[in-house]
Amino acid sequence: MLVLAAVAVIAGLTFRDYGLGWDDYTHAEYADLLLRMFGSGFKDTAALSFANLYMYGGGFDMVAALLHKIIPLELFETRRLVGAIVGVIGLAVTWRLGRRIGGPLAGLASLLLLALCPIFYGHMFMNPKDAPFAVAMIILMLGLVRLVEEYPQPSPRTILIVGLGAGLSLGCRVLGGLALVYAVLGFIPLFLEELRSEGLRESVRRFAHVLYVLLPGLAFGYLVMGLIWPWSIMEPGNPFEALTYFSHFFEKPWKEMFDGAIVSVPDMPWSYLPTLFALQLPEVMLVLTAGAVVSTFAMLPRREVPARRKTILLMLTLAATLPLAIAMVKRPALYNGIRHFVFVIPPMAVLGGVAFAFAMERLRANHRTWQPVVLATFCFGLALSLAEMIRLHPYQYTHFNHIAGTVRGADDRFMLDYWGLALKQASDELREQIIERQEVPPTNRKWKVAVCGPQRPAQVALGPDFTIGWDSNAADFAMTLGEFYCKGLTAPVMVEIKRDDVVFARVYDIRGRSISSLLSIPAP
Repeated sequence: MLVLAAVAVIAGLTFRDYGLGWDDYTHAEYADLLLRMFGSGFKDTAALSFANLYMYGGGFDMVAALLHKIIPLELFETRRLVGAIVGVIGLAVTWRLGRRIGGPLAGLASLLLLALCPIFYGHMFMNPKDAPFAVAMIILMLGLVRLVEEYPQPSPRTILIVGLGAGLSLGCRVLGGLALVYAVLGFIPLFLEELRSEGLRESVRRFAHVLYVLLPGLAFGYLVMGLIWPWSIMEPGNPFEALTYFSHFFEKPWKEMFDGAIVSVPDMPWSYLPTLFALQLPEVMLVLTAGAVVSTFAMLPRREVPARRKTILLMLTLAATLPLAIAMVKRPALYNGIRHFVFVIPPMAVLGGVAFAFAMERLRANHRTWQPVVLATFCFGLALSLAEMIRLHPYQYTHFNHIAGTVRGADDRFMLDYWGLALKQASDELREQIIERQEVPPTNRKWKVAVCGPQRPAQVALGPDFTIGWDSNAADFAMTLGEFYCKGLTAPVMVEIKRDDVVFARVYDIRGRSISSLLSIPAP
């Protein structure tokens, strides 16, 4: 509880530090359209054809838009606050799940691993799709674990949690259907045990009974899905249409930096995800999760291990690894680092927490003198991660671990601030510089800023005294991200945003200079 309270306080004090990404403005528009649709009694249906966002749920966006109407914060500050709240909920559920599976120490370790995972922590503030989806999926996993523990007589609370988790997961992203695969494959050890102990007829009857008592929960989940993703229930086949749509790359291809090469996103190699997970997750989480995955599969043939425990750990292991394995085989378009796979990090944290608690218990029984060494190593791993989070703030989502050489070692090899969060700090410092110098814009016009990066977030951050665009010929200043596609300019640098000696953004004074373009030309 103290850890959760500390995270909540820190998040409450710092949520305003996080800038806007590429998607925030569009998601805010989507929220307005959804609320107009509900407010008009479904007469205004513009939300059901808005960009491609109608194929996603808008629950997060609607909550932020509604909360904005009743609290004295700007809309985008409210979005950051809601992200922090959702993230803390995810931490609390992860703690409860780890505690339920492995006891109090496992719960605490799971919570610490997730809270001090820079990728999850950074995304929870500014990612309106993937972070809420990750929280929804861990809620569903908690329901599934309770279902296994109480099988074949699940309690009303468990049925409610399963339905809520399913509705929220599918309502965020249709990819939530993967949980059905985790449940079916994970249930195999328990069903085989049921066959041995109860016989075929009784096993099938018990299974059918569980499906029957789950129906009210699933009906509730369908209503939740429809509330936050209205398009999904307009036609029975709409979720399958969304699944088909997202199974193919749906945008004009662009290129990103991966392992020192500039690669088109549909052509990313199979090694994309394993490489980035290995280099971006904290070292302590990597070691513990890998050990837990190996232990789970090694445990499955052992008769002395209870079937329920096999099923629970197998479901959790599949939740942490199966999406990555599918992506490595299917090789879809991959981009923006691992943000689309943030939802596998909470189950990884639970696996790691359970593994740590198991190791400490084994050492207590057999090698007590090694307990302080393992505990100190665990705490040191968490401290490494915490130090990086403090140093990178508010760009924790760009984290690379010490295996990669931190962000300094990753700078020339991988994308860092791919969502352009640094433009907020660059904008704030540009305004301060102008006020400090007591400069005023040319007569009869505003300051003009050419931006290499997300345009609308830059406009929101700069405010009404500036106009922004790509055209650098008539601009007063140039604001560029520190990514490979933004050219380094020969012009006075007014602002430089850096972390670990890596440039995240710059602002140049280009008045009186002829700058043809801010974009670099990628090497062939």
